[in-house]
Amino acid sequence: MQRLTNKRIVLGVTGGIAAYKSAELIRRLIDAGAEVRVVMTKAAQEFITPLTLQALSGNPVHLALLDTEAEAGMGHIELARWGDALLIAPASADFIARLTHGHGNDLLTTLCLAARCPIHIAPAMNQGMWASTANQNNIQQLETNGIHLIGPSSGYQACGDIGLGRMSEPNDIAQILADSFLTGSLTGIRVVITAGPTREAIDPVRYISNHSSGKMGFALAEAARDAGANVTLIAGPVNLATPGRVNRINVISAKDMLAATTELLDTLSLSKNPVIFIGTAAVADYRPDTSATQKIKKTQGNPNLTLQLIENPDIIAAVAQRIPKPFTVGFAAETQNVLDYANDKISRKNLDMIVANDVSNKDIGFNSDLNAVTIIWPEGNKTIDIASKPIIASAIIQQISLQL
Repeated sequence: MQRLTNKRIVLGVTGGIAAYKSAELIRRLIDAGAEVRVVMTKAAQEFITPLTLQALSGNPVHLALLDTEAEAGMGHIELARWGDALLIAPASADFIARLTHGHGNDLLTTLCLAARCPIHIAPAMNQGMWASTANQNNIQQLETNGIHLIGPSSGYQACGDIGLGRMSEPNDIAQILADSFLTGSLTGIRVVITAGPTREAIDPVRYISNHSSGKMGFALAEAARDAGANVTLIAGPVNLATPGRVNRINVISAKDMLAATTELLDTLSLSKNPVIFIGTAAVADYRPDTSATQKIKKTQGNPNLTLQLIENPDIIAAVAQRIPKPFTVGFAAETQNVLDYANDKISRKNLDMIVANDVSNKDIGFNSDLNAVTIIWPEGNKTIDIASKPIIASAIIQQISLQL
């Protein structure tokens, strides 16, 4: 279940006696490293208290679509964007019917409509209800719609019946959810990712840099790891924890990043395993010609300071010229004519793929937890609408795997 490390799970709990299993499910998810936020329907509160699930999850439980306090903390759209997966366990027959027909008359159904992440349901109901024609039609439609079914199991039920309809056990649900994050599409492949900004020193206390947070690169490292790759992050100065089972090399300047990249790729070239290079770092285009050894002081009567800048090395272009060449993926963070600049960059720098995004939109890009991108390769392109960076990262890694 290590695939759940750092994953964000929205757990929906609907009405049914199996709601008691949701408490154990939360513990399993958290023990596996996930962060859990719980949404309960009104019927679910008849079987287990919100206070119980709040204590177990460590987060407030979301109850009502128009709850003023909940909206102030995290609106239903933000909650839908927050999750890496939406899991409804137990999922009652009533909820399944409402979900099938696109209802949005409570918080949980609204989240399902707004969610950009995978949705999983763990049904729990009487065996007769499960087998009914109406319910089976609903289940088939949900699977056609791309919703993932977990269970149900067969056995004794609270009503005294024996048959199919029991909610799967919490440990089984957690394991299936963890496995859903593992594609194996990059198994045996080495992935090198640059992330974050670079800092180009003016003097010992000042530097030239940019607003990159490194979040996109770190999300890509996790997605590549979950796809089975052996991942190394070459990170500029960022305030982000190293993802589990990812190697990290810290650098400061563009020259440092080029040196670390070259040394690592030289080592990897000795192996026969394929290598993917993803350049998400926002590398400074220029650096001061000289860096003062002491802090530069203000000069009385001379309010101007002139800096002579010289061009930094183009790391991704250098990587794309290597023999053997890694599968090279660049990023184009632009403020205008985004696709035009991206298409020019992919041909001019000999890239295999480029990911373009508009950083002039303050809701996405630098420092945001959200992004929206267009993935471009020589034979086509794919646009990913606004979603969390982990979701965007998974889509990018999937597209890379299809091009190998």
